[in-house]
Amino acid sequence: MILRHLNLFLLAVLIGCAPASAQRIAKYGADFLAGGVDARALAMGGANVAQARNVNSVYWNPSGLAHTEYPEVAYMHAERFAGIVSFDFAAIAYPVSHNSTVGLSFFRSGVNDIKNTLNAWDVERNQPKANPESYITSFSAADMAFLISYARRLNPQFTVGASGKIIRRTIGDFADAWGYSFDAGVQWHGDRFLLGVQLQDLSTMLQSWSVNASAFSIEETNPDTGVPYTFTEVFDQELPAGDTFLVLPVVRLGSGLILPISSHSTLTFGLDVDIAFDGQQADAFNLGDISFHPRLGGEFSFRNLVALRAGMNRIAQTDSYGLDVVPSVGAGIRLGPLSVDYGFGDFGGLVSDLGYSHRISVHFTWKRAQFRRPSE
Repeated sequence: MILRHLNLFLLAVLIGCAPASAQRIAKYGADFLAGGVDARALAMGGANVAQARNVNSVYWNPSGLAHTEYPEVAYMHAERFAGIVSFDFAAIAYPVSHNSTVGLSFFRSGVNDIKNTLNAWDVERNQPKANPESYITSFSAADMAFLISYARRLNPQFTVGASGKIIRRTIGDFADAWGYSFDAGVQWHGDRFLLGVQLQDLSTMLQSWSVNASAFSIEETNPDTGVPYTFTEVFDQELPAGDTFLVLPVVRLGSGLILPISSHSTLTFGLDVDIAFDGQQADAFNLGDISFHPRLGGEFSFRNLVALRAGMNRIAQTDSYGLDVVPSVGAGIRLGPLSVDYGFGDFGGLVSDLGYSHRISVHFTWKRAQFRRPSE
């Protein structure tokens, strides 16, 4: 029966991933979400599609929410690309019946204090103005996502779930975009073996960009016409225009293995593979327009109090450097209902100088009898 459900789900995945035509495909249209959440999962290389079973499942696999027994909240902060990009994630999960759970989550990735030098250039003299800092302003570029998730337990081993997703992207006052889609997932949990499938952007995300032409206005006046210079006159290029892009689905296959090694300690392993259909061929294992992105990780847990983790969150074959592996390590501690986790890795890969990434996350379970999942 379980295999039948999995086969039906995979059939829906393949139908949903049929190539789109007559549309512009965005290879990295939702890339700000690709870094993942939860320092525990990221320290294990992001191999978490089958293992996610708490509030962080809103990202990895919404079906994992069905395993929560009490309300849970989570928060993570990360600094990426040597601190240039800040990333924040917050989520809450709440069991609403004996077999159903809902979740809400918010993501923000942003670069702040970007300098706007449009009006610091002296057009007539073709050089920076005197005291150019007086004409320089700052703006931020931010990508945000809001998800509402639902999960349901079909039996003690099999769970399903889905998330509705709204994307908001802004580049100061210059341009902004909206996007909409949904994710779906399934999990099967045995005593030691775990299986999971998640489909990101099942409906195919449509991102529509609009450009605010007035934000590109130049203050300096053209003495010949008596009107301000245009962006094209000053920089000899056309003003950017709005456009619409498609973000194609990504199939994420996950597996896990739990090995008790004593009465107090456990080893957990995970192996995931992401399958993308958007033509990513550079630095990726691929068959034509289909690319494969494996992830691998493990965790040693003692008395469910402390844990050590390691993983590989990117394994790729590059033309310039051969095999490129992005490692990650981390640790965690549980203090009653509160868990604090730390993950560390080279976000850009061993062959990159983009800097390291530090991730810190907290997870709290509200273990009160009145909030426990209702029984049948």
